[in-house]
Amino acid sequence: MRIVVNLDVMMAKRKMSLTELSDKVGVTMANLSMLKTEKAKGVRFSTLSAICKALDCQPGDILEYIEE
Repeated sequence: MRIVVNLDVMMAKRKMSLTELSDKVGVTMANLSMLKTEKAKGVRFSTLSAICKALDCQPGDILEYIEE
């Protein structure tokens, strides 16, 4: 089982930079970068909600389950 983070894909679709997303969400660029590169061990629902609001998407657009 693996969870893939498609944050970079959604950011590209919305033409939004990491800096802009960081400002809108109120999360540091370092923390967003860790999430984007799948190095984060978890994500708070409040952060996920803020990201979805900023990118106008659903959690499933950002997180994807892959069975290995």
